[in-house]
Amino acid sequence: MNYESLMGMIEHFGYAALFFALWLGIVGMPIPDEVIVMTGGAVAASGILQTVPAFILTYLGVISGLSLGYVIGRYVGTPALSKLRRKKNMGYYIGVSERLINKYGSMSLVISYFFPVVRHVVPYLVGMNKMPFWRYSLISYSIGFVWTLAFFALGGFVGDQAQFVGSMIYAYGVKLLIIIPLAALALWLFYRFVLANRPKRVE
Repeated sequence: MNYESLMGMIEHFGYAALFFALWLGIVGMPIPDEVIVMTGGAVAASGILQTVPAFILTYLGVISGLSLGYVIGRYVGTPALSKLRRKKNMGYYIGVSERLINKYGSMSLVISYFFPVVRHVVPYLVGMNKMPFWRYSLISYSIGFVWTLAFFALGGFVGDQAQFVGSMIYAYGVKLLIIIPLAALALWLFYRFVLANRPKRVE
């Protein structure tokens, strides 16, 4: 499924399309989560869907997809991880996820949200490690709300550029999220202390 197919699904199935596109992210949807969430924000801002229901279904799609990974990891365990490891490049992401968990413990759930693919792998691993579901849901659902709200709002701001911006964030991950605010701050400082203080020309 490509971006045009996603838009077609939204036109035909509305809110349910956002939910299932994100819920199926656990099996490797070809469209990044960032693009789907931002598209939800964009179509809500354009009036195609109502904002509150679109956000709620988008958020539920995000957390249910990741929760499915937790359940599979907890109750299927090693066989699920072995199957996951056979997918292309997944060995790398599993290694990154394992290092995050070893170093940060439960907080790895928070950090993983900002790294594509890793956010799907960490729930598998914490489920395998028998993290209590109440702890998993408390952490994951809380940061999931913040993450979804941020990208949903960004999608509403960038509008029809949601696919491009979301794909860039997916490709460059947290680096881009750091670079953009720093660039904006640099431009503001330049305007504030250089351009605004230039002497006006006297006619």
